[in-house]
Amino acid sequence: MAQSNRYDAVIIGGGHNGLTCACYLAGAGYKVRVLERRAVVGGAAVTEEFFPGFRNSAAAYTVSLLHPKVIRDLRLAEHGLRIIERPVANFLPLSDKAYLKIGNALGQTQAELARFSPRDAETLPGYYAMLERAGDVLRGLLLRTPPNVGGGMRDAFAALRFGYRMRKTGMDARRDLFDLMTKSAGDLLDGWFESGPLKAAFGFDAVVGNYASPYAPGSAYVLLHHVIGEVNGRRGAWGHAVGGMGAITQAMAQEAERRGVEITTGCEVHKVCIDHRGAQGVQLSDRSMVGARCVVANVDPRRLFLELVEESALDADFLLRIRGYKCGSATFRMNVALSELPDFTALPGRHLQPHHQSGIIIAPSLAYMEQAYFDARTYGCSRAPIIEMLIPSTVDSTLAPPGKHVASLFCQHFAYDLPNDLDWDGIRESAADHVLDTVTRYAPNFKGAVLGRRILSPVDLEREYGLTGGDIFHGALTLDQVWSARPVLGHANYRAPVRGLYLCGAGTHPGGGVSGLPGHNAAREILRDLRWRR
Repeated sequence: MAQSNRYDAVIIGGGHNGLTCACYLAGAGYKVRVLERRAVVGGAAVTEEFFPGFRNSAAAYTVSLLHPKVIRDLRLAEHGLRIIERPVANFLPLSDKAYLKIGNALGQTQAELARFSPRDAETLPGYYAMLERAGDVLRGLLLRTPPNVGGGMRDAFAALRFGYRMRKTGMDARRDLFDLMTKSAGDLLDGWFESGPLKAAFGFDAVVGNYASPYAPGSAYVLLHHVIGEVNGRRGAWGHAVGGMGAITQAMAQEAERRGVEITTGCEVHKVCIDHRGAQGVQLSDRSMVGARCVVANVDPRRLFLELVEESALDADFLLRIRGYKCGSATFRMNVALSELPDFTALPGRHLQPHHQSGIIIAPSLAYMEQAYFDARTYGCSRAPIIEMLIPSTVDSTLAPPGKHVASLFCQHFAYDLPNDLDWDGIRESAADHVLDTVTRYAPNFKGAVLGRRILSPVDLEREYGLTGGDIFHGALTLDQVWSARPVLGHANYRAPVRGLYLCGAGTHPGGGVSGLPGHNAAREILRDLRWRR
């Protein structure tokens, strides 16, 4: 086999975590190469033209979890990244006349909520305070490497430090976090509020990328996961990256190249090369080899261990657990080019209004969300899907021609595995039509305004972006797959059970979303090992 010059680290996959990891490794003086299968870096966080003159974020579509330390360390703002906060957080059309808006300020939301429940309006500050207490505990863990259960002295000390940190945390915060880690979102919200629309607004965060009922135990943790981010210093906010999500990864790529990282696109890795010393590099699809002191995988754990690593390099118990690792978020993504803004019957007007700049949620109740899950389990697709629609062109004119718009539709639940011999190539168009029809029930002009569309079924997400099972999080955020159990117990410290092989993707702590944290944390552990070996 032909072999290129040997690198200190070769990274499989140029998604945002791979680029983040590469930046930190190269910044410490190491020779790094990133290998990306697609023609452009960015993974699922890319901006693409999907219809002539219309561009939008292709898969990942909104910003909150991108960590301020990563933004600062990688100088993303200096490379042109600008994030605009949504003027209104969320808008839920409920019927022909009723709607609920969740504002960016407490008073705004309380005024809206008082129309449904004065009691809930009074309760709302307490709920926000509870999320903030629990969120602070979780935020304190985001930049930390989880201790390996059954690990060595370092892991024992890490566990002790974690215990000490929790001991210093107030009992109320510990109880809040325990509730959010173990309860269902539905049970949690039922205990706080009486208003169905408000519970739906908050419950949506529990089903984003989570193939489960909002009443599934542990779904409250997924809710918490989605509210611990920030935009421009404001906690819990969501925003738009000007130029789409690709603006984030292009800024990361610029910083990586500034630090000397070699980035190769159109380069598919065939397997990780392993001998008695551990990982020695990778073999490409053309059978050439890229040698490296260590290999870092920015792919999900199932893809890495079941497709890129030979079985003989892994023990039987580890393989069994990886085969049981849950991947499949039941997510359906679509971008549409629009001739005009949607005209909602509950809040009429085709002219630009604040609710057009919000996260528009089609899911009026928790019961609606639960039925969507049951439908997907039974029929493969929800008969009344959960939809979040964003229209980023309302704040970013670079995405569409003047007077026109682009909208992203993030939809649940659409199962990867379909029943009754159905396949996604056969039903993707009808599923897309069904999504448009669902929005049109609330905004009658919507379907007629669609000029073009780009569909990403769960199978398309796997084919295009390497997301096993179409899972946007590289694996479910269930209680058996978070913290020290992500991806499996005993290997939560970004190190694979093969010397010199590491994971830096969302299949490691702290999980999914465009945060950069798995790449940041993995780089710290890799640097520790490289320095020790040197």
